[in-house]
Amino acid sequence: MIETHLAKLRARDTISAEEEAVIRASLGEVRTVPAGTTCIRAGERLHHSTLLLDGYMCRYKDLPGGERQITEIHTSGDFLDLHSFSLKMLDHNILALTTSRVVLVAHARLTEITERHPHLARVYWFLTTLDAAIHREWVLSLGRRSAIERIAHLICELRVRLGLVGMADDTGFELPLTQADLSDCTGLTPVHVNRTLRELRERGLMEFRSKRVTILDPAGLQALAEFDDSYLYLRREDR
Repeated sequence: MIETHLAKLRARDTISAEEEAVIRASLGEVRTVPAGTTCIRAGERLHHSTLLLDGYMCRYKDLPGGERQITEIHTSGDFLDLHSFSLKMLDHNILALTTSRVVLVAHARLTEITERHPHLARVYWFLTTLDAAIHREWVLSLGRRSAIERIAHLICELRVRLGLVGMADDTGFELPLTQADLSDCTGLTPVHVNRTLRELRERGLMEFRSKRVTILDPAGLQALAEFDDSYLYLRREDR
């Protein structure tokens, strides 16, 4: 049930059989979240953190007028709100972009992990700092990258993150999102996103059709985005 989560952890650190057993024992209720559902709202008091088993979800903030900004996309194996363990509530919302399955991990269980399994606690601390690194890169995209660079960079990032668990390779990956979702990720209008995707296709770099990204020129796409995956901390380290 949590194989993708374990794969993401083991891509960056050593997880022992004992630690895997601790993780599995901490899992609670499994829930299905319909597409378009905001399952965690800003300011809501939380007593558990949520691990995404399968599907695509995101963090977002919005304005009173309804304008939405997605601040990170989550894929299978990601914790959606591990930081709520210390914050106890979020300042943003969590939305299911597709029908998704999640499992709850009680904060009491996370407390046990921090007190009894210090290495595992450091591994999960790393995950929260990794999320912060991804947020900083997205801020850079929104503030300084052009429209075509923003989309190219997002596609490069998702290819790497999905590739860690065998869900992507150099040829592409499934991406069951809409152009409106990409608009909310990149701060562009849907019309601008459509025009930019067409330009990427015409340049022979990538295509986005029928909910699949086909990467036609991996090196060219990375060069356009000036993509450097160092912010994803892919090196295996003992923490």
